[in-house]
Amino acid sequence: MAGVNKVILVGNLGKDPEVRHLENGRAVANFSMATSETYKNKQGERVTTTEWHNLVLWSPLAEIAEKYLKKGNQVYIEGKLTSRSYEDKDGVTKYITEVVGREMTLLGGRPDGAASGDYSSNSQPTKTEIVDSTVEDSNEIDDLPF
Repeated sequence: MAGVNKVILVGNLGKDPEVRHLENGRAVANFSMATSETYKNKQGERVTTTEWHNLVLWSPLAEIAEKYLKKGNQVYIEGKLTSRSYEDKDGVTKYITEVVGREMTLLGGRPDGAASGDYSSNSQPTKTEIVDSTVEDSNEIDDLPF
């Protein structure tokens, strides 16, 4: 049986995405994301722990992130866990674990000029919703069945 490598995160961006455009035209976005968990310890005190995650998004998600994501924004990311190594400027081998996002949903309200929605790396935006919470005709309220 094949394995499963799936990560689902809901958290807040720790910094604005850093987007690079490669020679072949593809874009890649890198940013950190914090997820927090609150629980009560043995003494009954509320404790919050925060985990930091390194995220990578490729085109077209990278362009969406560049346009709409800012430090502090809440976002849902679905993707896979990857590990890699590289040599730093001093020749020391470093190891890093990252989440490569395949789907993204912007949460916590719309940025100016943006529609909320779900985005997938396989296509352009898959769903766009614009919610208008105002009722234009007050007679509609009287027609409610309850």
